[in-house]
Amino acid sequence: MIEIDDKIVSVDLLRECFACDLAQCKGICCVEGNAGAPLEPDEVEILRREYPNYRRYMTGEGVDAVERQGFMVLDEEGDRTTPLVNDAQCAYAYQENGVTLCAIEKAWQEGRTTFRKPISCHLYPIRLMRFSNGSIGLNYHRWSVCEPARRCGARLGIPVYKALREPIIRRFGEDFYQALEAAEKLLKKQ
Repeated sequence: MIEIDDKIVSVDLLRECFACDLAQCKGICCVEGNAGAPLEPDEVEILRREYPNYRRYMTGEGVDAVERQGFMVLDEEGDRTTPLVNDAQCAYAYQENGVTLCAIEKAWQEGRTTFRKPISCHLYPIRLMRFSNGSIGLNYHRWSVCEPARRCGARLGIPVYKALREPIIRRFGEDFYQALEAAEKLLKKQ
């Protein structure tokens, strides 16, 4: 672990390789799992407000799930997460050419919303952890469904944090990203 400001960063983000390979995994991370994607407190209101902008891309089952469960549900630990369809697929997911994608991101790509998607989805496989002292931990979540991404990242030589440059900057800013780059250089020298 390394500490950058008030963040505790797993060195795996700098050492391990990762690059999403949708052609291989087909977006299965939006379908499998035991809970929806974690949501930040302010994202629930954003999902509610922007619903008319991304609803058109959702499946009928997804719309039903949101209208029945709400824009978020509490998981077993009491954390806010996206609702699921039949305890599996994210309610905000849809299929296009055999690949599961995000309806919210589709609306963003088409300029219908300024909200790209929940930050936990954008940052994946980085998972955030909040400590009682206010610090935030950034951990690398290894999930078997992402094996194609690990192989692709290794083949391309892309560390996790570099694959996630855009969402890291979105959440933590350019200075933090540059600190990660500096930390990687130090690790390589050691």
